[in-house]
Amino acid sequence: MNRHPSVQPQLAKRVWRIIEELGYFPSTQARALVSGRSRIFGLIVSGITNPFFPESVRVFEETALQNNYEILVTSTVHDPERMKTSARRMLEHRVEGVAVMTFGMEESLLEDLKLRNVPLVFVDVGPPRPRVSNIGIDYLNGIRQAVQHLAALRHERIAFITGPLTLKSAIARKDAFVQSMDEIGLACDPELIVGGNHTLEGGEEAFAKLLNGALRPSAVLCSNDTTAIGVMHKCYSEKIEVPQDLSVIGFDNIHLSRYILPPLTTIEVSQTELGRLAFQALLHDVQLETPNPKGTEYVLKTSFVLRDSTAMNPGKGRS
Repeated sequence: MNRHPSVQPQLAKRVWRIIEELGYFPSTQARALVSGRSRIFGLIVSGITNPFFPESVRVFEETALQNNYEILVTSTVHDPERMKTSARRMLEHRVEGVAVMTFGMEESLLEDLKLRNVPLVFVDVGPPRPRVSNIGIDYLNGIRQAVQHLAALRHERIAFITGPLTLKSAIARKDAFVQSMDEIGLACDPELIVGGNHTLEGGEEAFAKLLNGALRPSAVLCSNDTTAIGVMHKCYSEKIEVPQDLSVIGFDNIHLSRYILPPLTTIEVSQTELGRLAFQALLHDVQLETPNPKGTEYVLKTSFVLRDSTAMNPGKGRS
């Protein structure tokens, strides 16, 4: 049953035939007690309804199955108590490692898991510690391409709708936007940077503030695709045409972004690569006899995806 190479093939076939006839399933808990290994990885996400996460979870699970691992998935919905409960569940199931994809994490969760010497993988916020891997997302690469694209379309009043600035990832995206504007010599007016919360409703509310401001942008770059879709919905109700009157760019490249009308120009963070990289980082740490005292750092690039929600600035004529 353990696929041991010393077992004769004919004997193995007989055993497997009887296993199938009896419908027998081995007890993973019993195996863990004997071997000292659970072969379970934990996966903590912010919220399973967030359209960014399903693809990452799917790939993480598929990669786990290919490597004979099971996964235990929990969501925190940004609630500190849920975070503690998630950590406790992981420890109760004796997971061999935990990937934390929350784009924002409480220090208490890190401490609970670190005390048990459980390998951890974080996105953006992993501290330099043994058995802690961090997947750093290169936000600047994709956002720089997006800003340069808008500048090439002769947009000068470019607005940015942030995510919750309590999240390091949202701050990093905002800083990348400011830096990208500065690099090409465009003024980054504070009135054109508006706070959002990474939801559809937040996108609508943030764009309403921009419409009521003294400066009307000709283009809006959003901290995630959900915000951008909210902006486009507000444009529809205000009879503002995208991209003829307003260019809109999202961030994440969720599956839905290519199906809305017009299809959304966005910045891609590969959810497939994120799920695969998170699993491989955990597997590497589990197999490592001597952990790196400063942990391991991985980088995930972002890239610009051109679709139909951007066009030439209507105030500057058309090429």
